Amino acid sequence: MNTVKTIWEGLDWSYLTNILLSIIPALICITLHELSHGFVAYKLGDTTAKDAGRLTLNPIKHLDIIGILMMVVFHFGWAKPVPVNMYRFRNPKRGMAITAVAGPLMNVLITIVFLFLYGLLFRPLGEHNYLMEMIYLTAYLSISFAIFNIIPISPLDGSKVLFSVLPSERYDQLMRYERYGMILLLVLVSSGIFGRPLSAATNWAFDKLFIFAEWGYELVGAIH
Repeated sequence: MNTVKTIWEGLDWSYLTNILLSIIPALICITLHELSHGFVAYKLGDTTAKDAGRLTLNPIKHLDIIGILMMVVFHFGWAKPVPVNMYRFRNPKRGMAITAVAGPLMNVLITIVFLFLYGLLFRPLGEHNYLMEMIYLTAYLSISFAIFNIIPISPLDGSKVLFSVLPSERYDQLMRYERYGMILLLVLVSSGIFGRPLSAATNWAFDKLFIFAEWGYELVGAIH
């Protein structure tokens, strides 16, 4: 009994709490990211995502279990890709590039909105409560998700943009190896090879966008 008590007291509850607090922010980031892909594709003439039921705010439809675990633990991850048929676009490669960029751009927008909200609520709520921590985490996870997804390794969004400027024959050849890209990403992220540069890029972008939190904070101060 004493052994169980000792183990229980020795658990790092702050770490577990941080993981639990990251789940909802991660779901927000991946759901809106994938929804934006499907919505833009639909507007460009491809109904594949709509037909598959992916134009929805239901996060379960967009979940990739390994991807969200990676996002919660390492702050870099992915969702279940929205199905897109590029040949339904008037200009296939251009349409694919625009559809791919929509996801990371949505995550940048999420970061801006949540940082502004963080600044608005900082005076009345303070910094140390679960709501503020979740708002802050949503902003941070979203920009990390955006940066991770612009890496030009298939099946991430950056690869779709890169491939779109290649000759069609070369594009088709590279897309055949898309499934192997995920294995490469798992190795690079879990091994730490990508960890340091990705963290540095995320922190840099987050610091630049933090001005929106300052604007929200100053707005509340001006009102009062």
